[in-house]
Amino acid sequence: MTAHKTALRGAYLLAKSHPLADCPLHAAFVAVGGKWKLTILYWLAREPNHFSGLLRRVAPISHKVLTEQLRELEADGLIERQVTGPVPAPVQYRLSGYGETVLPLVEQARVWGVAHLERMRGADAMTGSESPLGCGAATSVGGAH
Repeated sequence: MTAHKTALRGAYLLAKSHPLADCPLHAAFVAVGGKWKLTILYWLAREPNHFSGLLRRVAPISHKVLTEQLRELEADGLIERQVTGPVPAPVQYRLSGYGETVLPLVEQARVWGVAHLERMRGADAMTGSESPLGCGAATSVGGAH
């Protein structure tokens, strides 16, 4: 096991020999795709969070998977990890300046998701979507914070 716990920048991009290596959609999906990354970015857009805060908000994500996702987002420069004290230090995660550039995509995915839920479940699908763990509220890019 290595002592180096931070993923190297670009460590999760596919090799140049991959057939989709130069596809912008593929690059975007590698950076923010998957089951959890958009939700993590959504919560970090609202406010910086400690690991345990993210673990609660992004439930039912496991500790291991959240750690992996945060490392990947940090390696891609979308989030920053700030150590707030001596070892064992509480760590706070926040969007980086570069990470803020992805917020329009996060907000558009959220808006599309609302419309999709309404289409699939009916107009009342979003009633009560403002639960503490829900992600129904707009990100700051959507005009609310």
